[in-house]
Amino acid sequence: MPFTLPDGLPPGRFVPCGPVRLWVSAAFPEDAEGLWPRLPAEAAAHGLVPLLCRPDTLRSPLDPDRVAAVRLEDELAADFAEYRRRRLPFWTDPTPVPAPEGIEPWPHDPGPPFKQWPGLAPRMPDTPAGRTPEEAASFLFAELIRTGRPRREDCRLVLVPARRSGDALALTGWSAEAPLPLLCALAHSWEDRFGARVVAVLGSELHLSVARPPVTADQAELLALEHVLSTADNIVDDPPTPFPEYAANLLDRPSWSFWWD
Repeated sequence: MPFTLPDGLPPGRFVPCGPVRLWVSAAFPEDAEGLWPRLPAEAAAHGLVPLLCRPDTLRSPLDPDRVAAVRLEDELAADFAEYRRRRLPFWTDPTPVPAPEGIEPWPHDPGPPFKQWPGLAPRMPDTPAGRTPEEAASFLFAELIRTGRPRREDCRLVLVPARRSGDALALTGWSAEAPLPLLCALAHSWEDRFGARVVAVLGSELHLSVARPPVTADQAELLALEHVLSTADNIVDDPPTPFPEYAANLLDRPSWSFWWD
């Protein structure tokens, strides 16, 4: 059934996506930067999560029961054991990987400083001076638009009947070669621990805002390992970024971006 929409939306229509119906704007909203900030704040009242999407990413929804069935720590522990087994020979060999003529050799990656799964990164506390999750989401949305990261003509505002942005990711059916049940479970956990929100799904790219990023090196290393185990191609491997450098870049970072080939 169609749901009650917030006031002041641009022209749009309801679109079936499996058993659910999404509201999709007819074009990129002209007043997008003015409209977006009030949508996350009204999500609880309307039961709708806003996303910036490309229409071709809307596919068959993932059953929420599959996300609920993910035993996150157990799955990540098993994934890390396999990942470490495959990558350890590269981490322990500092010999530069051969590169084409005229290309600088890739830097050596020593890998994560863990021999076994270290557990999830701790929850970051709220601070009076920090952004709220809604403010962080609005900041990222404005930044994506300002930088022209998505072409306006390619994007639409989508409202998803969901309680959390991780659920919205599942209900759009987006995957882009990503392990969607695991990724949605991570999104739920990141929302609880870091005030993260899924803001944009642009082709194979996923963009999340972060209200409470890690502030110490130990916290950032634990989080960086979770990012690695998301299987995203841009984490560590492309461009080739040594694990310690990637982890350091997560300190106080207000957004995270992932993409898959």
